[in-house]
Amino acid sequence: MSPGNQLVLGVNLQGFGQRPAAWRVQDVAPADLIGPDFWQNLGRIAERGRLDAVFFADNPSAGNPNLRALGLLEPFTALQSIAQATEHLGLVGTASTTYNDPVELAERLLSLDLVTGGRLAWNAVTTYNPAVSGNFGLDGNPDRPSRYARAAEFVDVVTRLWRSAGSGATVDHVGDQLEVHARLDQPPSAQGHPVVFQAGGSDQGRDLAARFAEGVFSVELTLDAAVQNRLALRDAAARIGRHPDSVKVVPGLSVVLGSTEREATALYDRLEELAPEGYAEATLGSYLDVDVTTLDPARPVPDHVLDRTIDEASYSKSLGYRRTVVRWVRENNTSVRDLVRAFGGYGARIVVGTPEQVADSIEQWFLAGAADGFNLMIDRFPTGLEEIVDHVIPILTDRGLFRREYGERTLRGRFAETHPDSPHPDTDSVSVSLSVSERERSAR
Repeated sequence: MSPGNQLVLGVNLQGFGQRPAAWRVQDVAPADLIGPDFWQNLGRIAERGRLDAVFFADNPSAGNPNLRALGLLEPFTALQSIAQATEHLGLVGTASTTYNDPVELAERLLSLDLVTGGRLAWNAVTTYNPAVSGNFGLDGNPDRPSRYARAAEFVDVVTRLWRSAGSGATVDHVGDQLEVHARLDQPPSAQGHPVVFQAGGSDQGRDLAARFAEGVFSVELTLDAAVQNRLALRDAAARIGRHPDSVKVVPGLSVVLGSTEREATALYDRLEELAPEGYAEATLGSYLDVDVTTLDPARPVPDHVLDRTIDEASYSKSLGYRRTVVRWVRENNTSVRDLVRAFGGYGARIVVGTPEQVADSIEQWFLAGAADGFNLMIDRFPTGLEEIVDHVIPILTDRGLFRREYGERTLRGRFAETHPDSPHPDTDSVSVSLSVSERERSAR
């Protein structure tokens, strides 16, 4: 069963591109990443392609920009600049539930949603990177159960504040993690309040998404697992009385384009050669908790590495990414050398090929019920984004999978348009008596 009649398509703005060496094959300058012109140009290109949204991740810690220049601007500051250069484009920014105050964040994001005409979305994350804690005067991040317990209360408080905005009503919350007594005096925005996204593939992340998220950045690498993940999210939403169509699942998809497959492969190889030495090995090893360079490159990853038991409560990386990467390695475990060569998405699925091949892959996952759309992770900016807009989007449009023009002006309105027979995602919840899994499987 296909997830809907139209794709949701966004683009992940990752510095000069998803490839670490993107800056080495384009006419760009380091200061571009801290000025408005670069980001506003990307926004205009994305809007020319009628994309739903641009997305900024956030990692509020010091990193080595020589490896990959990312996160030099606070997400919502950059998004406000992009908003000034666009009219329809959605704006998705990341903010931590662990290292923010819910009242201040609710007020700040609703304010930005108001001035952008109802185009804002919040990607709620719990922050697992241990390097972040020191910036906030802590010795380490809280453990996973504590982070997600706070996140559940935090998102609940923020959404209650938004829904009561301008009414004069006070939100009173006394929980194990938070105590809040506050109100917002701003009126609702054109879309009511910002759309809520969630990024996390763990069991706790899925539960959080089922309760609150309207968009989910998933991390599946294989088709069957992606289908099951989407079904599980929809089932979880239905069990608590939400309409399953109100949750859009948008996996990351890395793309390297060429006019021929050979040209795309040559570009991919060139970008890998120019990347910092050992980048792919280090990234793969971080998910597998092993130094990949110590393994025999001609042999598969040993079972003892893949079967290793971890303490999920104290695990300091993304549990969802680890699970999906381990599953992918098991399915493709011919040799360490082959795995490193194929691990070009650095944790996201990757398609290296022609515009038709990229469109075919998007269509396959969409019609299989593995995704409602994709968060595109493009090799290099601005060049790669222009290629997607000029060569891939027209194919998807001609196949009837993507819009020819913007309809609803708000981001939430466009999300509702992808399922025109279902209720508006921000209306009252409806009960679903038949499980989503049963309905969708019977429809196949």
